[in-house]
Amino acid sequence: MSERKLDPDSSAVQTHLQIMQDVIRRMAENSRSCKVWCVTLVSATLVLVAQTGNAQNALIALVPTVLFLVLDTYYLALERAFRNSYETFVSKLHKGDLASSDIYLVKPTGMGWKLDWRCLWSVSILPFYLLLVVTIVLSWLVIVPSNTLVT
Repeated sequence: MSERKLDPDSSAVQTHLQIMQDVIRRMAENSRSCKVWCVTLVSATLVLVAQTGNAQNALIALVPTVLFLVLDTYYLALERAFRNSYETFVSKLHKGDLASSDIYLVKPTGMGWKLDWRCLWSVSILPFYLLLVVTIVLSWLVIVPSNTLVT
């Protein structure tokens, strides 16, 4: 049984494109939220460490940094996979190869259960988290000498 071809101007096609754009937008927003929450937790941790003067606790801030790094990388990988799916759909649409089975099939293309670690090297991820790690280590190094002066 052959599949029915779809008109690019149909409401089904336009709705599908809107759904895909919303999913991609949501992944970008999740990535932004990861960065906001990470900075908030690291800042709060470093403020508490500075107040107590216990330098070893500064390294606790590395835990949320690493966790949010992995989560942010995952969201970027998902965003790229959904963009790939969106581009495939639009390519089929322009070629006239779009079938009814392509509608409302909203799943990432090119991403399995494993994380795409190439996203870790993205300009939006690596410099941000690297800067946070450097800030944490520098804070730890600053607190350590101040502790030796007090005792």
